[in-house]
Amino acid sequence: MAEPTQDQIDELVAVAIAVRGMAYAPFSKFYVGAAILDNEGRVFSGVNVENSSYGLTICAERTAAGTAITAGAKEFVAVAVATPGAAAPCGACRQFLYEFGPRCTVLLVDSETGAVKHTATLDEFLPSGFRLSS
Repeated sequence: MAEPTQDQIDELVAVAIAVRGMAYAPFSKFYVGAAILDNEGRVFSGVNVENSSYGLTICAERTAAGTAITAGAKEFVAVAVATPGAAAPCGACRQFLYEFGPRCTVLLVDSETGAVKHTATLDEFLPSGFRLSS
């Protein structure tokens, strides 16, 4: 899998920060934006969407992944996640993304400063993840 270029990283960070304000987070007030780069160079975005039935809440990473998959994406190269303080994806999101790119670069972005605070591959975030496809 190709590494994302600096221009692609800059675009992912900008998109994740830009969409973050569209999140629906009336309960937690924790707004998250995500942007995914697929192996064809396309960028897909998503935000967290909370629900009064808390278990139905969906994270920004999975919203972006669903959009990417709907558009035909099958392999993820990188994902930027923008939150206050640069929080890491939850375990469910790590596993969900793993299906489409175990070596995907994960960029944790502080939405307040725009700085990438941490970068690692998805398989570093989720050692021994599993998927049916190879």
